[in-house]
Amino acid sequence: MVSLAPKGGKSIVSGPDLPPLYWKTVSQLFSDSVAKYGDKEAVIFCEQNVRLTYKELQLAVDKAAAGLLSIGLKKGDRVGIWSPNRIEWIITQFATARIGLILVNINPAYRLSELEFALNKVGCKAIIVANQFKTSNYQEMIQEIAPEINNCAPGRLRAAKLKELRVVVMMDENNLSGAFSFEQLATLGHNIGHSELDEIENSLIPDDAINIQFTSGTTGRPKGATLSHHNITNNARFVTDRICLTEHDRLAIPVPLYHCFGMVMGVLGAVDKGATMVFPNDSFNPKRTIETLEQESCSAIYGVPTMFVAMVEELKQHPRNLKHMRTGIISGAPCPYELMRRVNSEMNMSEVTICYGMTETSPVSFHCFVNDPIEKRCQTVGQILPHLEVKIVDENNEIVPVGSQGELCTKGYSVMKGYWNDEEQSRIVIQKGWMHTGDLAKFDEEGYCSIVGRVKDMIIRGGENVYPREIEELIIQHPEVKDVQVFGIPDNKYGEIVCAWVISRASQSLTEDDLKEFVHTHLSHYKIPSHIRFVKAFPLTVTGKPQKFIMRKQMSDWLQSS
Repeated sequence: MVSLAPKGGKSIVSGPDLPPLYWKTVSQLFSDSVAKYGDKEAVIFCEQNVRLTYKELQLAVDKAAAGLLSIGLKKGDRVGIWSPNRIEWIITQFATARIGLILVNINPAYRLSELEFALNKVGCKAIIVANQFKTSNYQEMIQEIAPEINNCAPGRLRAAKLKELRVVVMMDENNLSGAFSFEQLATLGHNIGHSELDEIENSLIPDDAINIQFTSGTTGRPKGATLSHHNITNNARFVTDRICLTEHDRLAIPVPLYHCFGMVMGVLGAVDKGATMVFPNDSFNPKRTIETLEQESCSAIYGVPTMFVAMVEELKQHPRNLKHMRTGIISGAPCPYELMRRVNSEMNMSEVTICYGMTETSPVSFHCFVNDPIEKRCQTVGQILPHLEVKIVDENNEIVPVGSQGELCTKGYSVMKGYWNDEEQSRIVIQKGWMHTGDLAKFDEEGYCSIVGRVKDMIIRGGENVYPREIEELIIQHPEVKDVQVFGIPDNKYGEIVCAWVISRASQSLTEDDLKEFVHTHLSHYKIPSHIRFVKAFPLTVTGKPQKFIMRKQMSDWLQSS
């Protein structure tokens, strides 16, 4: 076995150079698997009662791709998708890849201001939308942000707030005069043959941009991390190599498709191996997920720690036979030892693994092996993946000794092309090929990596990246707020939760509930502070900078004592 340990006592490691990297597009990856596994079940969406073989999925993909061409979209155009987990999501994922359209993943929890920002930032020409999700009525939201859609022909939108958007496709029943339905889309390209689709596909190269995922990155407002075919096909392959996934596996994917976890590690990883993808619901539901694991004889599942907490509690209340379960991935936040032990025993997942990465690295850089000791799978995020190089540096960008902590930097095929239309921020985080992650890490002598904190103040709540500055900039707009500081504190359920300290103006009428409601009207639910404390002043450095680490400790102590 190739040694993945640091050399010379320095915190720098290199992954193995075998197997060689793929040089193929997403569409080629899909076509290769259709050729190998055509009559095998490819995907199951339990809630929609949809089951497709690889050949059937390919047929649906080609119809959608032809439809997208027929309405005037061309290679390089950006197409947004705003939806929970549905079959239309996967069809769109491969249809856009087939003809070189860049898929823009939009968080289903986005509110109108976030949607407007995302669509305009990357210049989406089209958006494919579910009609609703939970309490969000997407159709009504589209009408609110682009009322012009009620008075135009499909594909002819000219919206004052969305300068580039021309096409809206609704997944379900369409009541908008200016939108297509997804069913219509599949029929619009009936005059476009396979040869035309093949010609476009053959013009694509693996280094082309194919996906934009919005992330807070390591600083600032959400940015569009731009990923290539080469980035994501290879990362999907190496992740599923490490959990030993094969065509005999049935992988449950309750994590959202708009994340790399769902669409890269889940969909592309399963397709690479010819595995069957099983989607229990449009969003995570522990009862439905556990039922699906049993009913569909699943052998693997992905999730963040909070999902696994909910699943083992569901099993405790309603036992199920999970005899086929074997492996999976827990990611997005640290996994406590006790949770890992229960997942191993109660979910029959003796080979469950932990991994680490970020959207900007496609996403995974470190991953455990299925036979790693449970201590390594809880206390570390595993060892480096093939064809990557990672170093840990101090504030002077010097590599630190093994065992010392510093900022983790990644180099290799997985590093994004950059943030869309944001050269300045791209230069800040990618320096001489190295992606500066903003995460504090350290290596042990065997090359296992432990994430010990973050250089910046990013909060990771249940696998969702939350950047305090965005929330601070909103709260400070409230007329009764004088100043605000937002930070994260540890939480047993979510890993971290969002907290805010607020200095109010002379009026004392402002309440915690008032501010939470104010945030909720503008931002996604996971960005709403769980706790808001009104204070007279913030702890400051001698130069007047707020000391969030003191606030964090005081808030944690206060909550424990209350």
